Amino acid sequence: MVAKPDGPEGAPEDRKPPSDEARSAFAPPPGVEQPAPPEEEHPTSEFALPEGFAPEPPVEQEGSAFAPPSTYSAKDSPPAFTPAYGIPLVRMAQDAPWQDRMRTMLRLPVGDRPVPESPRKEDETGPPVARVLDLTLRIGELLLAGGEGAEDVEAAMFAICRAYGLDRCEPTVTFTLLSITYQPSLVEDPVTANRTVRRRGTDYTRLAAVYQLLADIDSGTHEVSPEEAYRRLAEIRRNRHPYPGWVLTAAAGMLAGAASVLLGGGPTVFFVAALGAVLGDRLAWLCAGRGLPEFYQFLVAAMPPAAMGVALTLLHADLRPSAVITGGLFALIPGRALVAAVQDGLTGFYITASARLLEVGYFFVAIVVGVLSVLYLAVQFGAQLNPEGALRPVERPVTQIVASMVLCATFAILLQQSRATVLFATLNGGVAWVIYASIAVTAGGSTVMATAVAAGLVGLFGQLIARYHHTSSLPYVTAAIGPLLPGSATYFGVLAIAQNNLDGGFASLAKAAALALAIAIGVNLGGELARLFMQAPAAAAARRAAKRTRGF
Repeated sequence: MVAKPDGPEGAPEDRKPPSDEARSAFAPPPGVEQPAPPEEEHPTSEFALPEGFAPEPPVEQEGSAFAPPSTYSAKDSPPAFTPAYGIPLVRMAQDAPWQDRMRTMLRLPVGDRPVPESPRKEDETGPPVARVLDLTLRIGELLLAGGEGAEDVEAAMFAICRAYGLDRCEPTVTFTLLSITYQPSLVEDPVTANRTVRRRGTDYTRLAAVYQLLADIDSGTHEVSPEEAYRRLAEIRRNRHPYPGWVLTAAAGMLAGAASVLLGGGPTVFFVAALGAVLGDRLAWLCAGRGLPEFYQFLVAAMPPAAMGVALTLLHADLRPSAVITGGLFALIPGRALVAAVQDGLTGFYITASARLLEVGYFFVAIVVGVLSVLYLAVQFGAQLNPEGALRPVERPVTQIVASMVLCATFAILLQQSRATVLFATLNGGVAWVIYASIAVTAGGSTVMATAVAAGLVGLFGQLIARYHHTSSLPYVTAAIGPLLPGSATYFGVLAIAQNNLDGGFASLAKAAALALAIAIGVNLGGELARLFMQAPAAAAARRAAKRTRGF
């Protein structure tokens, strides 16, 4: 076998140069550098990494804590994480009060809330969203202006939206602003509406009518269209108060007189205290008609009772001027606002609670300024106001029980309650005074503890009867805490400040604040205990609350 020469004639076939047909006319000859393509014709993909960036790190090996499982697929993944023990099915008990059912749903996370048991059909069209949201805000405005707590207002707004088929809604309540947001689906824009509460009034008859409307809307027995709900809401707004003005003025006088008897006064003290309260009420109405803010109304209303007590002192009458002044303060202390403030704070509505507490603080300052102005003038004229003699306890069980019940009845009239609720509020207040006097007077216990226990029973009984009638608990609770209000501690604190005893004055005012907080916490705790006696609103899930933060 002869080898071929290495010359051009004997070169192997794989070393032969390509033919002219295989060579492109635009290809550069050998030895010439390949030119770079122009910028606008750059063949790089727009998803390519720019220069200077490192590619993604390699996938973690199987078994790493950061590696996805081998069976995981983003395309076939479930829509949500399902724990190993499964997701409990929440069923709402239909015979439970709607307040408890809606409060339970509000405290659940959005993903855990149960869907309506009777879903709307695809071909069935519901009412317009904007109309339902407006109706919800108008009803919430009446509830918030009437003194309801923020959580109860949110529960009512949530109940209305769900009754009309708006399930994905979130109500928000602050002290002066109501807002609600509805999102039809995850891919549609949400619809938000809000309303401002600019005027507040106390009319528990109107409040009870609003709760009846809410019960009818939430009930499944008969349908209440938005048009019918608007009509009934307009009737509720047009309804006149159940008591005329002269009855309210007389009730204010009776309340002050009963409070003075409760503190040891006699018939003369009763009439003098009633006269001072009537004058204060008329002056407050006059200021309200002139458009003055509530701060000045409270300030003016506190001056006539103090003036009556000072007049008794200057006349050297053997009476109890402190009982006259203290009795006139009972109708002015904002007990319900304080209870609502503490309730909002305990349920997590801290902005609303802070605003309510600030409002209560302004009212207390107005009362203190009004009484202090009169007492300061009395001290300058040589009036001998002796707080030590006024502190002597007087035990008249039958008389004091009757006086406490009269105080509660007149307080209920001032709150514009219906006549059907006045009797129960009166009995509830009488029981509260018996419990308080048994602990604080007979047994010689702490007044703060006695106040808290009595207020707890008031809240317990009030919530039970309210849940039985499916209505608000305010008519059964607010008037019943009247005998427990810290009128004496407020007066003695103001008197000590007028006599230049600042330490004793501020200590007495601090005691008044402690008694007020004891009332508020006791009423709230009694209401929570009352719900334990009712049927659980959820059969498979307990009512959840916020966990402790432990400082972080």
